[in-house]
Amino acid sequence: MYKKIILSLSAVFLVGCGVQSGVATKNGMFQSVTEKEAVLLQDSKDRESCPRCGMNLPKYYKTNHSASLDGKTYQYCSIHCLQDHLYDGVSLKNPLVVDIATLKFIDATKAYYVVGSSVKGTMSRISKYAFATKEKAELFQKEHGGEILDFYQALEVAKKDFN
Repeated sequence: MYKKIILSLSAVFLVGCGVQSGVATKNGMFQSVTEKEAVLLQDSKDRESCPRCGMNLPKYYKTNHSASLDGKTYQYCSIHCLQDHLYDGVSLKNPLVVDIATLKFIDATKAYYVVGSSVKGTMSRISKYAFATKEKAELFQKEHGGEILDFYQALEVAKKDFN
């Protein structure tokens, strides 16, 4: 009896700590990086938080996006929060995304997105991870599945996240 309880609690603990789809990191979540590894582009007192949902940007760094509006830079936890800001009727400029191979921001309109992989996403059941090169996207796709799309196609998938 005690053995079953301990095994059950262990399974709940592992799931709760972010071990997913066979992809775990030292932080427990694939999306996470340390605060030192994260590049924060916003210039505000809450610069580590997504302006749409408040989620911690370093914790969800590998799905971070950024764009400018009226000369101000916004950094989002995900493509979902970026597209959510577009629903406000604004025209965001210079969309950027984190290349998960280098952890640097790249032009989102030139990125290769692996959409729907087995690796858990952010703000969505359908993951969306970006790469600067098609070769890196294909390597990730080979290991984790998904479909390679461009920014605009990935944005369309994100629009359907909460229908």
